[in-house]
Amino acid sequence: MRSPMKLTLVCMYAAMYCSMAGAQERASTASTPAGQVRVFQSTEHTVGEPEEQSSIQFGAQRVPELTIFVNDAKRFQTIDGFGASITDSSAWLLRNKLSESQFQETMKKLFDREKGIGLTLLRQPMGSSDFALEDYTYDDMPAGESDSELQHFSIEKDQRYIIPVLRAALAINPRIKILATPWSPPAWMKSNDSLVKGSLRPEAYDALARYFVKFVKAYEQAGVPIFGVTMQNEPLNLDADYPSMIMSASEQAAFLGSVLGPAFRAAGVHSKIFVFDHNWDLVHFPIEVLADTKAAAYTSGIAIHCYGGNAAAQSELHERFPNLPIWMTECSGGAWQKGNLLDEQVRLIIDSTRNWSHSVILWNLALDQNHEPHLGGCKNCRGVITVNQNDSAVEVIPTVDFTALAHVSKFVLPGARRIESNTFGPGSLEDVAFRNPDGSLVLLVLNSGSKRVTFNVGWEKKFAEYTLPANSAATLTWR
Repeated sequence: MRSPMKLTLVCMYAAMYCSMAGAQERASTASTPAGQVRVFQSTEHTVGEPEEQSSIQFGAQRVPELTIFVNDAKRFQTIDGFGASITDSSAWLLRNKLSESQFQETMKKLFDREKGIGLTLLRQPMGSSDFALEDYTYDDMPAGESDSELQHFSIEKDQRYIIPVLRAALAINPRIKILATPWSPPAWMKSNDSLVKGSLRPEAYDALARYFVKFVKAYEQAGVPIFGVTMQNEPLNLDADYPSMIMSASEQAAFLGSVLGPAFRAAGVHSKIFVFDHNWDLVHFPIEVLADTKAAAYTSGIAIHCYGGNAAAQSELHERFPNLPIWMTECSGGAWQKGNLLDEQVRLIIDSTRNWSHSVILWNLALDQNHEPHLGGCKNCRGVITVNQNDSAVEVIPTVDFTALAHVSKFVLPGARRIESNTFGPGSLEDVAFRNPDGSLVLLVLNSGSKRVTFNVGWEKKFAEYTLPANSAATLTWR
């Protein structure tokens, strides 16, 4: 447990940061005259942040073109933020391949809203995932041995470079929320005594619940608070060749309702518990889990991935469980994507948030030019940044995912609300709009068509005209 002095210093620092951040946000908003719309645009050739264009102005005239009407009186879900995952691979590259000055500059570009794109969410693997240098959990034992009392529990491996990177991110923005997810519990808890595949032994439920409690408390002791957890990454993934575990909906409901939820409550752990953490086309899973009243009582949200089906599944879940936040917790881009990558990545943000997601979290924050290091699974996933290692130097290159995230993470503040706007669909103008806590408005527009499009932004019976090139995205923001 933190000492009172340490806790006081943390609270004072966080309060000072929030006050400064709020002042910066108010100052940047106040610098925009009423009626003026700032525009930040990117194309498939943009490297890094979207580029600011000439401002446009609201007026009475409406050109005879498509109109996107923005209505900030009609509000939907709160936005928690946008981000990626500091996997073991990502942290190792950032801490071991970059010079100290490169590391500091890169972290600012990722997490500072003034000097970078202001990412505010991180999804943290609990132990190794498919993107790690080695297989490990926090309580590994020799084959044939177990540790039901968790006497050998340790986060020492994470303290080598993962926790220092997380602390560096939190030093830039203490309001970052971290969601933690295991790819596998220790092998001795599983039916096949392996980190790959297998299922959770019923007699290990209690030990795994205490494992979660120990993890949350150990990370907090290390200066990294855990906002929430999910119980298992992709619990229906039968084909994994990396740390993984099969967990049925009934097993997840039983574990949550009878063991994990009560264990968190008894230990005074306030981290939220999200169910599911798998693909759009498998939404029968969270529906089954939440049909269990015990499990539902401890559920704080639904985590979802993008690798099957489409984002409309999120609206189905919202209709059934309107009081449970939905978080898009993993969606990786990669070499399998063809055509205009900016279109795909910006559309993911638009579709996810228009279908009730409170977040968009991509996968690896950083990978090298060979999509590595990795243990198995995806051999061509793309990071938000590429750490390019060549013979002469190490170079940090933002990818299209960095640019797509920047369109929202730099402008849409945590606590913003999605607001009403009409959209015209793929091949034309696609969009989503938000209202920030300070009252400023943000409109993300994608022209996924093959021709430039002139359009109106309609707001409070006034109109602003803009022309967006083909296969381009723009963020428009105004007071």
